[in-house]
Amino acid sequence: MLSRLREQIWADWIWFPEGHGWADLKDHDGQVFPKMQDLWVTIPIALCFLVCRQIFERVVATPLASLLGVNDKQRVHALPNPVLESYFCNTSKQPTQSSIESLSKHTDCSVRQVQRWFRRRRNQDRPNKLKKFREACWRFTFYLVAFFAGLAVLIDKPWLYDMKKVWDDFPKMPLLPSQYWYYMIELGFYVSLVFSVATDVKRKDFKEQIIHHVATISLISFSWMVNYIRAGTLIMLVHDASDYFMESAKMFNYAGWRKTCNFIFTVFAAVFIFSRLVIFPFWIIYTTGVYPLTLYRPFLGFYFFNGLMLVLQGLHIFWAVLIVRMVVKFLPCNAIVEDERSDKEETESEDEDDALGQRGKFQNGHVQNGHTLLNNNHSKAD
Repeated sequence: MLSRLREQIWADWIWFPEGHGWADLKDHDGQVFPKMQDLWVTIPIALCFLVCRQIFERVVATPLASLLGVNDKQRVHALPNPVLESYFCNTSKQPTQSSIESLSKHTDCSVRQVQRWFRRRRNQDRPNKLKKFREACWRFTFYLVAFFAGLAVLIDKPWLYDMKKVWDDFPKMPLLPSQYWYYMIELGFYVSLVFSVATDVKRKDFKEQIIHHVATISLISFSWMVNYIRAGTLIMLVHDASDYFMESAKMFNYAGWRKTCNFIFTVFAAVFIFSRLVIFPFWIIYTTGVYPLTLYRPFLGFYFFNGLMLVLQGLHIFWAVLIVRMVVKFLPCNAIVEDERSDKEETESEDEDDALGQRGKFQNGHVQNGHTLLNNNHSKAD
């Protein structure tokens, strides 16, 4: 029964145009073709990336951060309070006003003290600049190398200049060694991003990033299995073209190099919009979703592949809106770029000064000296 189900799932008519099938991808006469089992090699490659990243961040990124002047301001930690900690961990990190008032009564603390405690506690969980810098540095290095490696792979290929040639002799195009390694390394990197998602810096577009990783892995894997490799290499090249600009802008942002950051981010915005909103939809999606209809009748694999392409395009539009918003913010006043996706650290204004004068400390939900501490500076918002 399972073998019959497998045969139905992998039937030729589902994944290939009429007249073609899996038999076309069998090695013959010294020509090698992509195989589904090749994809397993991406797992050890992903694990190697995780190990290399740890070494890279310690040996390269950390000294570079010190050289560029990446500094973290000292954070005021929330004082131990079991009641508030329990609410923070189990209920909500952003309590409502009514919850704050209720917690204030349970802990014998003022409303302002409870608000301050939650603000400081949230800041404790936010990654510091050094962590962000090291992550950006690692991704910058990969995207930069991947882009120029991809360019080297494709520079002499005719389908880079005439994209319709990706369908010449499909699906009987033999696999080149350069294409094999380009695919495996790119796919291995994206798999490593999925493995490290729990420890990476979480941004406001976390869900969109997960969707992007899943769609990218699915797209690369599927294009490998059915020998859409020529189109796949073009897709990977276009995506790598702008990413290293973004990561380098973030690096200089964390280092406080305002003008350099703004300049690089402007270049990134231009490259991103041109590559993701012009080249990707009007050249690549046209080549994979419109032009093939003049050659073959539509089949399920055709719809699946182009459905993933449209998912990526939707994410491109989403991120383009964020990018334009950031450009609009910093151009008029020449302010430093702030990543719209970042979870910004909350400032404490007068509370930091007030903390220096505090002599009481929270103990089991009460102030040490038995009295609540009041901040007499009522003219400012907490």
